[in-house]
Amino acid sequence: MASKPGILSDWPWQSMGNFKYVILVPGAIYSTYSFITKAENERNLFMFLIFPFLVFRLVHYQLWISYSRYRTAKGNNRILDKSIDFDQVDRERSWDDQIILNGILFYGAGIVLKDQFNMPFFKADGTLIILLLHWGPAEFLYYWLHRALHHHYLYARYHSHHHSSIVTEPNTSFVHPMAEVLSYYGLLLIPTLISVYIGKANIVGVFTYVTVIDFLNNMGHCNFEFIPKWAFIIFPPLKYIVYTPSFHSLHHTQFRTNYTLFCPLYDYVYGTVDKSTDTVYETALKREAESPDVVHLTHLTTLDSIYHLPLGFPSLSSKPQASKWYLLFMWPVTLWSVLLTWIFGHAFISERNTFKKLKLQAWVVPKYNMQYFSKWQRETISKLIGEAIEDAHKKGAKVLSLGLLNQHEEFSRNVELYIKKNPHLKIKVVDGCSLAAAIVLNSIPKETTQVLLRGRISKDACILVQALCQKGIKVLTLQEDEYKKLLKYDNKLESNLVLSKRYDVKVWLVGDGLTEKEQSKAPKGTLFIPFSIFPPKKVRQDCYYHITPAMEAPKSLENMHSCEDWLPRRVMSASRVAGIVHASEGWDVNDCGGTIFSIDKVWEASLENGFRPLSVST
Repeated sequence: MASKPGILSDWPWQSMGNFKYVILVPGAIYSTYSFITKAENERNLFMFLIFPFLVFRLVHYQLWISYSRYRTAKGNNRILDKSIDFDQVDRERSWDDQIILNGILFYGAGIVLKDQFNMPFFKADGTLIILLLHWGPAEFLYYWLHRALHHHYLYARYHSHHHSSIVTEPNTSFVHPMAEVLSYYGLLLIPTLISVYIGKANIVGVFTYVTVIDFLNNMGHCNFEFIPKWAFIIFPPLKYIVYTPSFHSLHHTQFRTNYTLFCPLYDYVYGTVDKSTDTVYETALKREAESPDVVHLTHLTTLDSIYHLPLGFPSLSSKPQASKWYLLFMWPVTLWSVLLTWIFGHAFISERNTFKKLKLQAWVVPKYNMQYFSKWQRETISKLIGEAIEDAHKKGAKVLSLGLLNQHEEFSRNVELYIKKNPHLKIKVVDGCSLAAAIVLNSIPKETTQVLLRGRISKDACILVQALCQKGIKVLTLQEDEYKKLLKYDNKLESNLVLSKRYDVKVWLVGDGLTEKEQSKAPKGTLFIPFSIFPPKKVRQDCYYHITPAMEAPKSLENMHSCEDWLPRRVMSASRVAGIVHASEGWDVNDCGGTIFSIDKVWEASLENGFRPLSVST
């Protein structure tokens, strides 16, 4: 919010959440029904196309958001290195309110001014007139309105809300209090209303005008330079007609310069162009893609996980991953994304962070859980992981950490073999098993003397049981084959490893494969501590569930604005933390496959680097 919110700051549908789009339903039903039932010469095509056009606007914005985050993460042509955070994402969640307002105004105008807004599909001269009217009076009036909004009275009550975002994204572009958006729409409607008055209005012209505004508004709020220098060399006057992202970025950092909407002419005329405009522009153009120090290699999980990526929907990626009913309407996009994962053969960048002097990146293998579990895809996935390691090595990364199923024993062993076959690789690979075991060990209550082990016996389980037995804590297991497998890993465990049929243990260490039936046998108040990759399903309301091995990130870890899978905000998985700690400590060893790092050493180093353990969730 603004520092001193003025009247009409809040949108009237603010409390409706995602149901706010219901407001547009009556208009959509009315226009569709009228179009179907009326005679051909009485149909209002403009009214009929409003709803599809609003959907197009939403898609247009989302494409810019995804592309902007991708380019900013890569780093080439990036303007500012400053971070965005969860507060900014939450504040900018209202970016689509102006699209709802657009729909209300269009439907209202179409109903009240039926004859004037029953316009032809296309008029070339009308389209040109609308665009010229914008670059003339609309831009001029906006310039002075914008300067007025920077007066301390209006700035404190309205415009400071927009300027809370120093590093901008496309969704920053129309994040304003309602009264401010109404004033902008009043200006931007001038070209459309004049074209209606003189009889030159047309559907293509009106929709093109709004699309051009969206395009330039989104482009100008990207944190990377977009317009190439040769465009200004070929046509020098262009610098007075169209702004650049770096031009508007300076307005958000300097506040009192570069007031223009899209047309810098008025800043040049009235002497408000920032003196560093050309320098910042050229510096951004010369900037190359960033070389990471640490790469975290993860992958897609569920079918709708693509929307939860940092490149997806900010409203979803900024919260722990959970299924949303409205994503069912996205099934055509979801289906295409699944098909593309069978074709697209390369990991892609999804996020960047910084920690102290380390540059961190998250890369995504374009494969889903179901593909990781498919025998037919395992060879392909191993190849993708190997290529990602090679790419990270070429980019100069010191450490690559394996996230989610990339750290599965089969893939982790393949990575170990890949590294041995390619001795030229200087990069170190970490699967985080040692830190995961350390986190679980330190999550067990101090007074505990025995624990029950359930779930699949993995490398993590073996490391964990070995550490527990060495501390004198008895580990109970229910299956003879599990008991023998653990003894095979270390025959010294026999004194504290117990084959039992008891379920009345208050601390359960659970891996993948824990069933609901097994959970039902746990006594009331049992603490479930997972060492699994994925969290167990919570079926007991009278028990406690710890989160999967993870730690809270320190404040010095910057640019965190997305949640990692199901984890809470500013929480990182054990494998991701392990990779950062390995790089920070300068450890020149691998920690994957059959190689195991010191549990105590990695735990102490994690704490020294500011990472903190999590409390139990009830």
